[in-house]
Amino acid sequence: MTEGNSGQPPADRTPSRGLASSGLDRVRAAARRDPSLRFTALLHHVTPSLLWDAYHALRHDAAPGVDGETWVGYGENLEDRLADLHARVHSGRYRAKPSKRAWIPKGDGRLRPLGIAALEDKIVQQAVAWVLSAIYEADFLGFSYGFRPGRGAHDALDALWVALAERPVNWVLDADIRSFFDTLDHERLLEFVGYRVADRRLLRLLRKWLRAGVSEDGEWSRTTVGTPQGAVISPLLANVYLHYVLDLWVTEWRSREARGEVYLVRYADDFVVGFQHRDDAERCLAAMRERFARFGLELHSEKTRLIEFGWFARENRARRGEGKPETFSFLGFTHLCGKRRSDGRFTVHRQTLAKRLRAKVKKVREWLIAHCHDPVPEMGRWLRSVVRGYFNYHVVPGNWQALATFRREASRAWLWALRRRSHKGRHRSWSRMTRLMETWLPKVRILHPYPNVRFHARHPR
Repeated sequence: MTEGNSGQPPADRTPSRGLASSGLDRVRAAARRDPSLRFTALLHHVTPSLLWDAYHALRHDAAPGVDGETWVGYGENLEDRLADLHARVHSGRYRAKPSKRAWIPKGDGRLRPLGIAALEDKIVQQAVAWVLSAIYEADFLGFSYGFRPGRGAHDALDALWVALAERPVNWVLDADIRSFFDTLDHERLLEFVGYRVADRRLLRLLRKWLRAGVSEDGEWSRTTVGTPQGAVISPLLANVYLHYVLDLWVTEWRSREARGEVYLVRYADDFVVGFQHRDDAERCLAAMRERFARFGLELHSEKTRLIEFGWFARENRARRGEGKPETFSFLGFTHLCGKRRSDGRFTVHRQTLAKRLRAKVKKVREWLIAHCHDPVPEMGRWLRSVVRGYFNYHVVPGNWQALATFRREASRAWLWALRRRSHKGRHRSWSRMTRLMETWLPKVRILHPYPNVRFHARHPR
């Protein structure tokens, strides 16, 4: 069920006039009709109308790049600016600017490099990404879910749950690619894109973005590998790279080498592989390491694990005296071997990743303390939006306890902030806080259906 492309229509969506132009429709149809077709003329699809759509699809509050241009500022005299940008792109006078380097904290305390592109680069990248998506959505396989139209993280989580709970999966490869976006090989990437794209002007654009470099503290440095995390075009390029390096290879390996079932679910550079037999898993892992090394990638030795997980994991480990089955994390959830309350049969339980829950509570606490003197209704509205957004993603069946914990800890952080307002406020009681919680914070309600229900509805075959 996780092998082929889904039956969903590959229609792209934008906030404005959309991409249902006859030109891109013809590109999409030709790509589906002939998987080996190379497109020699694509840049003419980047029209002023498409650039207008791309501008309005960007985040309005995003941080500016090295040009210092904001979304609102660029919107002044927008049509003339987009007409000039369109002319520069098609005449070859367009020059990509370096990405502005920023650092964001990771869950393990380290810093992750983030590249903030200039606004015009974002606009052109978004338009080109839509043109390329019309081709690659016909090529990408069904178990690839990251940054694709009509697909999201919960679709990947549903597919993984169905593979683990309803298919003969006994071993799970929890894989992590070391610094994927920083080590992606430029020449290999352009080679892969060249399998489908023969438009030299568009390939020249991609090369400009890859080699634009980064600017940190006013100093420019050259980039020979990698693509900036945060660039609009990066997710599509990452999908193209892993489509050829991983997806097609696993599909072929499964048909030729595996003696049992093999299921892959990938979201961008994060993927999980389920195996029926241990020897298949071990041989695939060894072959995968060799495959990645050929293309400049490496599996993280400490974060890549092969664990026993599935219907018989608990009994097998108990018989060997090895304790409970191991767990693994994927897209913010810890996956555990569990039993259904109704009949005691095997099922997969999912809980919010503990370190992410703690990190979110910490951010909420810091904001509330910094704004402890704001009016209570303003604090309540902000906290309600945060809790509702957190619930929208994490409220899946079986995760009620973790969400109740988040709501309770967020309320305690709010109480602590209110007690800091003044000496008199230190005596604010939990009973008064409970009334504020009932007024402002949404209650925990399971919002998502069971994953097999949603998965089978979207993949009826």
